[in-house]
Amino acid sequence: MEQHYILCGLGQVGLRVLEHLRAAGMAVAVIDSCCKPDDPRLEGVQLVSGDCRQPAILEQAGLANAKGVLIVTSNDLVNLSTVLLIRNLHPTVRVVVRMFNQNLLARLGSAVANVHALSTSGLAGPLLALIARTGGALGVFRMADGARHKIAELQVATGSILVGQTLAALGRQHRITPVAHFTAGQEAAFALAIKPDAVVQSGDQLVVCGPADEVAPLLARSENESFPDLLWAGTVRRLGRVIWRSVTMIDLPVKVCTSIFLSVILISMMVFHLGMKNDTIIDAFYRTISLMATGADMRGNEVDPGTWQKAFISGLRLIGTALTAAFTAIFTNYLVRANLGGALEIRRIPDGGHLIVCGLGNVGFRVVEELLSRGERVVAIERTRDNPFIATARRLGAAVIIGDATVLEALKQAHAAAARAVVAASSNDLVNTEIALQVRELNPSQRVVVRLTDPALAKTLREAANVRLALSIPELAAPAFVARLFGDRVRSIFLCRGCLVAVFDLVVREKDALLLETPLEKLAEAFHMVVLHRIGSDGAAKSIDLDGRLAPGDVLTVIATLNDLQRIMQRETAAG
Repeated sequence: MEQHYILCGLGQVGLRVLEHLRAAGMAVAVIDSCCKPDDPRLEGVQLVSGDCRQPAILEQAGLANAKGVLIVTSNDLVNLSTVLLIRNLHPTVRVVVRMFNQNLLARLGSAVANVHALSTSGLAGPLLALIARTGGALGVFRMADGARHKIAELQVATGSILVGQTLAALGRQHRITPVAHFTAGQEAAFALAIKPDAVVQSGDQLVVCGPADEVAPLLARSENESFPDLLWAGTVRRLGRVIWRSVTMIDLPVKVCTSIFLSVILISMMVFHLGMKNDTIIDAFYRTISLMATGADMRGNEVDPGTWQKAFISGLRLIGTALTAAFTAIFTNYLVRANLGGALEIRRIPDGGHLIVCGLGNVGFRVVEELLSRGERVVAIERTRDNPFIATARRLGAAVIIGDATVLEALKQAHAAAARAVVAASSNDLVNTEIALQVRELNPSQRVVVRLTDPALAKTLREAANVRLALSIPELAAPAFVARLFGDRVRSIFLCRGCLVAVFDLVVREKDALLLETPLEKLAEAFHMVVLHRIGSDGAAKSIDLDGRLAPGDVLTVIATLNDLQRIMQRETAAG
């Protein structure tokens, strides 16, 4: 069998990985125990039915000649067993494995050579956080200097301020590189085929690459989005919210007992003030508290014998003793059982401009963690009080509301209508869909990022419900699995109109005569690549001089299709 890739597991993630490999024209053999040979998802791909932990199954799939193996089942034990078996059968083949267990994920790469372990939550969390902060993205990657860059698709709306500007002007103004330009009725322009003087029209689609913070305002302008700045309530208003929330959380028996207790004190004060000759309001209050709460002298010598005041004083003493005991018991019991953390969290919730994350599971917590690391104000909503991530999220600086985000009141409490974005990140697709629709009821123009497993549901929400950022976790994670197959130099892979595109580092060696002797502009044309960044052998960033030549040790970060990537690696220029 010719050199190919082996894919173990054809679940949601496996299917997305298969689509990316097929888009790149790669030969693939699939190992799955449930898939049928006539499954339409295969579309002619070789299927080996069986357990990927069996040597015979791996041999049947052509492990001896495989260029790489992807193990993406949903069972960590199956994945780990398969990795160890493959490494025993084929010591050098590159293996990319999906792992849920973060401890194993951290240790596996160093324990077994040429094995790259990835987590779907670890891959999707930062990307969801970035999308919540800056809008839609096809891919995210870091440059060699650590700067985070974003590849995004812009849909130019009617009336957008981008209409009428040239691509060259947009690039200069926002420090971005146009990667693709799609105009209705015209042939799609990709990479070097893009015309810098092309004018952006309403309805156009652009794919651009640039620093995440530069792409964000461009995304907002393309669709006329506007989001509020971070807005804190005034001190009095915030304190009022805390007091009101605290009162609403108090149990009914505590409220009833407190009302009776205060009523008795007030009535007694009025009786003493009006019925005693020398008692002012202060004196009446002092006498009442002394009688009810202490063993003080009841001062009967100040009252004439046989008067009603003595009867009242005696009755107040008895009532006060009973009420004090009852109030103390009920209130103490409430304090033992009550959790007032929710009331105190209210003071930490901005009135607007913050980001809300609904669901503190593996993905949700990673989103919160990423947002906080970026200096964002975050409010999390979690329905389960004993969730282990709550304490950590609060310690990191997030305000956490215990409640059901599908209930409108919980979203209002978090001020969802005025937030910069809401991320529905629970593990339940139906719950996330309901949260998205609830948020849209509060604010139809709100940016909502929805985590979904089912790609078909994500597509339906985007097209039918106008939830533009309904995203499938398998679709987000699949490019990273494919990228690792091509080596550590590949920074990102994304799918653009059915074409698989890679962002990767091109290292210039001393023996690379073609790279050293050819002007950079000619190299870009020969390899059909777009140059994004250049670093010299000393590690410092260098200007991109298209007329100049490269030097040994230079590292270029470039964008090219996956087919062109293979030619670049083999130093084969394009024909013609």
